[in-house]
Amino acid sequence: MPSASLAHGRSVSYSSWEIGPRSASVSVRMKLVELSRLGPDVLPQASIVASREPHMTAELARRFADDIVLVADGARCPVAQAPQRRSDDAGWIRVEWRMDCPVDASSWSVQSRLLLSVAPSHMHFARVRFSEDPESVVEGVLTEASPRFALRPPRSEGNPASDIGSRLVDYIALGVDHILSGWDHLAFVFGLLLLANRFGEVARLITGFTLAHSLTLALAVQGLVHPRAAAVEAIIAFSVALVAIEKGWLLSNRDRFIPRAVLLGIALLGLASVFGWTSLPVLTTVGLLIFAACYFALATRSQSEWLRFCLTFAFGLVHGFGFAGILMEMSLPNDRLVPALIGFNLGVEIGQIGVVLLLWPIFVVGARFGSVQSKRLAGEASAAALCGLGIYWLVERAFMP
Repeated sequence: MPSASLAHGRSVSYSSWEIGPRSASVSVRMKLVELSRLGPDVLPQASIVASREPHMTAELARRFADDIVLVADGARCPVAQAPQRRSDDAGWIRVEWRMDCPVDASSWSVQSRLLLSVAPSHMHFARVRFSEDPESVVEGVLTEASPRFALRPPRSEGNPASDIGSRLVDYIALGVDHILSGWDHLAFVFGLLLLANRFGEVARLITGFTLAHSLTLALAVQGLVHPRAAAVEAIIAFSVALVAIEKGWLLSNRDRFIPRAVLLGIALLGLASVFGWTSLPVLTTVGLLIFAACYFALATRSQSEWLRFCLTFAFGLVHGFGFAGILMEMSLPNDRLVPALIGFNLGVEIGQIGVVLLLWPIFVVGARFGSVQSKRLAGEASAAALCGLGIYWLVERAFMP
């Protein structure tokens, strides 16, 4: 259960393909922590720090060649040059190899079983380009449920390359899958539903969240902003805990002990950051301390719904950086960013709205037919569970090596 609840710890890998008339080459990237799922025996020498001559074990080379394949006209393209490790960023591994392909094949597909035996939820992102038509690039997502990505050959009469519509659908599906598997994002949305009293308020909060994460998602993917991943993930966890704490604070008639406890907890986290015990910058914890103090001070003096809208918008900015992780690692060319951003955002919103429409009727039925005592008990239990989950994520992410 703890490993399944890490939310953003989803296993992912990436590949770039160049398919020619007689051969194809592929470059596969993944984090070494993902590769370690296969066990220490398959890890290459000089794994953590890239060396001038990085080596691979024979077992690892065989796994790559067996698990990621190119199929032409129903037959697997044989390996012409064994997989070789290439230099990459610290903490990452990049492997390249070449395959022989039949001349004038009429159908192509990429198939991946990489890491599925040890991580069934693993997602592999493949980007493919045909050398005869370098301007045509297609991307696909391969999972355990869909391990095959069917390709189209270069443009020809009667067989046009895939258009933006089909690619947009792929990005929409990716966005839906990402939000439905992003438990921390869904937990934050659930917290907003706990705080809202009317559907109109829910609509405003979700709108604010959408506008904010769409903005930072676009900024991050275009490389205009470069946030620290550790800080982003920790603040997302903090946002989940804070909305739950606010719900408990309201149920306790604004007990002054609760804000003080929150500020004390953040101060202790900041002290740990000063001593280098966490992966968070000290400035991040100082910012969280000031933000929480100001928010509770304002909420004590005002009951305006717009104050909560501002809270949602502020945390939505951070969640947008969390959403951007997958698209940033895909290293999309500039002409592919627009359909990727539009499709991914649409997918996230479709999944998010679907969750709201599924949960809100349950809240309405409970509020209408439940007794005062049962409604209070349900609110306290939900807030406590959500708070515990947010604090668990915060501690796990802040103190990860």
